Amino acid sequence: QVQLVESGGGSVQAGGSLRLSCAAAPGTMISLKDMSWHREVPGKERELVALITTSGTTTYADSVKGRFTISRDNAKKMVTLQMNSLESGDPSRYYCNARYGSSFLLSAWGPGSQVTVSS
Repeated sequence: QVQLVESGGGSVQAGGSLRLSCAAAPGTMISLKDMSWHREVPGKERELVALITTSGTTTYADSVKGRFTISRDNAKKMVTLQMNSLESGDPSRYYCNARYGSSFLLSAWGPGSQVTVSS
């Protein structure tokens, strides 16, 4: 089983930047496949923000294209989300996700990081 540890998040003024990081707990031996960031606001479904494959191919939600950048360090089993030009629609709880497994895929979630944007 994979445990994910998140860091970053916090509060920023509109137009500002934040960086979220997520890494597998120390000692994790399992290789991670796709890694991604999702966000959730109360009353709404969790939505995909950005995804990155093991080869570095990225996918972004239309609402964050050009503002957010996802990257990963496979050796460190870490994924990072750089969020620039934060807008009033971005505040949410952000969760990292990692897929792993060989015969069938399993999914691990981080505990979530709160992002607040003030005008």
